[in-house]
Amino acid sequence: MKKTSRLYIIGAGFAGRTLAGEIKAKAILGKVVAFLDDNSAKIGTKIEGIPVLGPIRDVARLLRMQSADEAIIAIPSASRENLVELHGVLKNAGFRRIRILPGISQIIEGNAHLIQTRSIDPQDLLGRTPALINLKESLAYLRGKRVLVTGAGGSIGSELCRQLLSGGAARLYLFGHGENSIYLIDRELRILQEEGVGEKATIVPVIGDLKNRDYMFHILERLKADVIFHTAAYKHVPMMEENPVAAVENNLFGTKNLIDASKSTGVKRFVHITTDKAVNPVSVYGASKYMSEKLVLSAALPKLNPKNSPEDSIDESNFMVVRFGNVLGSRGSIMLLFQKQIEKGGPVTITHPDMKRWFMTIPEACSLVLKAGGVGQNAGLYLLDMGEPVLIQDLAKQLIRFYGFEPDKDIRIVYTGARPGERLDELLWADDEEPVPTEYNRILKVKSRSMLLNHSQDFDLMGLIKELNAIIHLDPGQPEKYRNSFLLKQILTKAIPSMQNRPGTFFLDDEQKAKTPVLSL
Repeated sequence: MKKTSRLYIIGAGFAGRTLAGEIKAKAILGKVVAFLDDNSAKIGTKIEGIPVLGPIRDVARLLRMQSADEAIIAIPSASRENLVELHGVLKNAGFRRIRILPGISQIIEGNAHLIQTRSIDPQDLLGRTPALINLKESLAYLRGKRVLVTGAGGSIGSELCRQLLSGGAARLYLFGHGENSIYLIDRELRILQEEGVGEKATIVPVIGDLKNRDYMFHILERLKADVIFHTAAYKHVPMMEENPVAAVENNLFGTKNLIDASKSTGVKRFVHITTDKAVNPVSVYGASKYMSEKLVLSAALPKLNPKNSPEDSIDESNFMVVRFGNVLGSRGSIMLLFQKQIEKGGPVTITHPDMKRWFMTIPEACSLVLKAGGVGQNAGLYLLDMGEPVLIQDLAKQLIRFYGFEPDKDIRIVYTGARPGERLDELLWADDEEPVPTEYNRILKVKSRSMLLNHSQDFDLMGLIKELNAIIHLDPGQPEKYRNSFLLKQILTKAIPSMQNRPGTFFLDDEQKAKTPVLSL
């Protein structure tokens, strides 16, 4: 940002005043010209010598924008509808750049900082208004603890880490196998700390692979983590259909390695992040998460007893699962694909006009995960209230309009057909599950009419893992099974009834199978 930047802060409340003070202290960042606000009691006054102008809509029309003028929306409690209106007003006024502070859950009871602002994004204007969560209160159970986040460089993992800065953890371990992504979140968190965001947790980047069982036992013994948030997973449905062995190896066997190492080294709380695609799964990715859900819950069952309650001490081992649907703007998400397609002039491609998904913003999902991790019971399966499902075509049209175009006039929409492993609607709970409200906003507890045991009359998880082992790990006595994706899909289809309804599923007889090359991915 050049020193000549003229800044207008939208909102003369606590957050806006804090930003103005920081900008004034760092004159190189630019100059705050005015606050814009709709509060009649503030309009016409001055705050630290800076005039408060309003109402926002009227004043914006009268402003004479210069090439360096920027607007910062500093109303963290603003509803989604209010943000949409503000964005339209400021865009029409000709501001060169429009930035926004994060949601209130990220700055409540704390100072707002300029380093937290970012350019306004379509995800800020789509979907519902996020839940208001007192983040510091929610994270009290982590104070002084050693917290490890797997997949810390991913969309969910990195946002968890940003919010965890406010939790007072003694150490924050950033675990991942991607060097670049871990480097980026490590640097970002350190810069946030330098600018006064959060508390002074010691940040430790850890490069490692969940699939390496010996390493997982070794590293957890050294780190002595108290709490683990397990977000790491291979997630892209069509890609995992092409790489099914890798999906099961990472998502199921990697999770098993992490669970076993956690139990061996005394981890006190284990929060597993899962997906709606694990419900009656029809894709290999969904099946891998279905099995990992059961694996985590079965790890808790030996100590399950009627006395378990949300007030259980952090010193008691707790294994729990938090399930939710899609998040807006995650890496590899459909929103980012749509954005790139719009930027090149279209067309925007949608698989099917009736395709629906549940959506939630990444910050809201992470705030609720952190809350659930503190109040959740051992062996609990929790579901985030996703609101109403959204037609993908409606999301595409909203995004096209965000960029100033008209759908099917300026930017064409083309339907390409559902891909392997995709279904038109996702489910949030299965037929034998029942979501019930908790005392916590937008967090539901899922009760199962048939306990999710690792071995039951209908589903033998440990037997299935044993059967899959020769596909994942080379067994000299059964070399033909190693990386055999056909056999893997066959085993999953037999073990999980919903997999028989997989889109694009086909079966080969022995003669056809003998002539068909086996993919070994």
